[in-house]
Amino acid sequence: MGKRRKARVLALQIMYQHDAGPLPVEELFGVVWESQDKQDPEVRHFTEELVRGAMERLEELDERIKEYSSHWPPGRMAMIDRNILRLATFEILHRDDIPPKVTINEYVDIAKKYSTEESGAFVNGILDRTFREAGAGTEGSGGSG
Repeated sequence: MGKRRKARVLALQIMYQHDAGPLPVEELFGVVWESQDKQDPEVRHFTEELVRGAMERLEELDERIKEYSSHWPPGRMAMIDRNILRLATFEILHRDDIPPKVTINEYVDIAKKYSTEESGAFVNGILDRTFREAGAGTEGSGGSG
């Protein structure tokens, strides 16, 4: 697993735990870093950037997800799908250093692995719309799904 994929999965775990808890994010960082045999500084840095960025903009992200999810407000979604969408939406809207198509493909794959096959298609549809309507481009995501 690549460093960025590992960081995305760890960020998802932290977001999920916070959503279920909620424990303070800083406390969750401590729990996660203590559980890692080897700590890669790049993985840690990217994980923390994703979680902090998404948490700082949670209301904005949830509004955007609600707007694009066709009558499925985030509160009605499976917790894992909701947090995948939050992280991915954050990346698409606020991380100019990551091509949106890469973000979409990564999170669709994560949804398929950690949620359901149907979640992959659900996540792909919402993220593709987020990408197109955010003015990031007019092409489809190219994601499988």
